[in-house]
Amino acid sequence: MISLQNLDIAVIGNEDQVILMQLAGVEKYRVIEGESDIREKVREALREFVNDTSIGIIMIPENLRDYVDDILKYISESKKITPVIIEIPSKFTTEKEDVREFYKSYMKKLLGFSIEI
Repeated sequence: MISLQNLDIAVIGNEDQVILMQLAGVEKYRVIEGESDIREKVREALREFVNDTSIGIIMIPENLRDYVDDILKYISESKKITPVIIEIPSKFTTEKEDVREFYKSYMKKLLGFSIEI
């Protein structure tokens, strides 16, 4: 078993999001492009990353979340430590009015305590 410190980060997103994460050192990614089959592409990428035991964190843009809500709910209910799924803002807009407050409450939900961002 891989220690938590050595787990990888993966991202699912558009080309711009993936390139930014690659610059930050993320090596596992799936670019979701095109207008057709987006739902299945996102679901397939998430399933692959969830089943990869070397991945500890999976980042997914909020605009793709609707395609995988059932999978995310299943993961949440399984109470496994990893992978942690992090929802990131979309390319140009975000559904969250206060992104700072959203991430603060999200971290509290994940960790059980608040972290000042």
